[in-house]
Amino acid sequence: MRILVLNSGSSSLKFKLFNMHTHQCLCSGMIEKIAEEESLVSLNIQEEKKIDKTLFIKDHHEALDTIFDMLFEAGVLVSLDELSAVGHRVVHGGEFYSKAQILDEHVVETLKTLIPLAPLHNPANISGIEAVSQKSSFLKQVAVFDTAFHQSMPAKAYTYALPLSMYTEDKIRRYGFHGTSHAYILKESAKLLEKETSKTNIISLHLGNGASVCAIKEGKSVDTSMGFTPLEGLVMGTRSGDIDPAIIFYLHEQKGHSLKEIDKILNKSSGLLGLCGENDMRLILDKAKENNQYALALDIFVYRIKKYIGAYCLVLEKVDAIVFTGGIGEHSALVREKVCSNLEIIGVGLDKIKNSAKLNKSLEIQRNDSKIKLYVIETNEELEIALQTKELLI
Repeated sequence: MRILVLNSGSSSLKFKLFNMHTHQCLCSGMIEKIAEEESLVSLNIQEEKKIDKTLFIKDHHEALDTIFDMLFEAGVLVSLDELSAVGHRVVHGGEFYSKAQILDEHVVETLKTLIPLAPLHNPANISGIEAVSQKSSFLKQVAVFDTAFHQSMPAKAYTYALPLSMYTEDKIRRYGFHGTSHAYILKESAKLLEKETSKTNIISLHLGNGASVCAIKEGKSVDTSMGFTPLEGLVMGTRSGDIDPAIIFYLHEQKGHSLKEIDKILNKSSGLLGLCGENDMRLILDKAKENNQYALALDIFVYRIKKYIGAYCLVLEKVDAIVFTGGIGEHSALVREKVCSNLEIIGVGLDKIKNSAKLNKSLEIQRNDSKIKLYVIETNEELEIALQTKELLI
């Protein structure tokens, strides 16, 4: 069984092809700068780059054609008949979908109604779906939603303290994102803990340029840091995370910024970038040694994470493990050390030697006397999409 996973962005199309008998990634690649004068195309087979070229690709339909041409040219696929299905990353499923869905006309139309909730992402996701449909009307397609995993949150966690009509009529609530990553981390953590997922309690820290925390109780998301949009929660690469909402009114009314400008400030010019002028954590860690501005940005980033860990320990009541994942979570031992410092009050003890070891899919980094396990797990959202796609085909 082979499943192709697509992640369609507004001007990009990423893909991975999996052998589902072995869970092996046969190849991966992406097309960037779609509709620009020079689109960038790459294909990697078993981590060795085979194709890397520049050409003009006008839209997602042509991008998909290019992907299949490359797969055929490289001999990875002989025909479309070798594919069992295509799994799509879809950012927003709203309240409609708490699990992956086989795509049909009704589901696609529902996704279109959710465009106001994800105006930058859902249109691109739909473009990818329509491109596959145009390529083959017989190939099964499955949508796996970033928001689906968090649909298990109770009302007390997802409801904002706004006039209730804003939820009942306008569906303004916490949806949460990174759900596919958190779902994968749950499964891998349960294996390490030798527990059933339904009996597993973890705090999952997805730390990258986009970052979120998820409280998972008995295998279900019960709270998460991202909200109505991915802007809420932790300090991120360019996003502010939690702020006083009155700041928006101040910037608009007192400082003369338009709402469009404020949106750009909060999403594109804030976070680590706004604090120190850099959003690459590797550079920040290096410069923080001698520059107070970078050191402060790092401290704020870590402080916000620790606040959420403390809060979610109370939410879960019992925590089996705290898990680090994402680009920063997986690769920065120093960030992990700073996050875990002075957490003895909740029973956390980090082993610095274990923490400095090289990651090979997973690491266990707590001291022997730690009451809570500490794991570093390499996330694999594309494999999780493929696995959820496979479940619907069986």
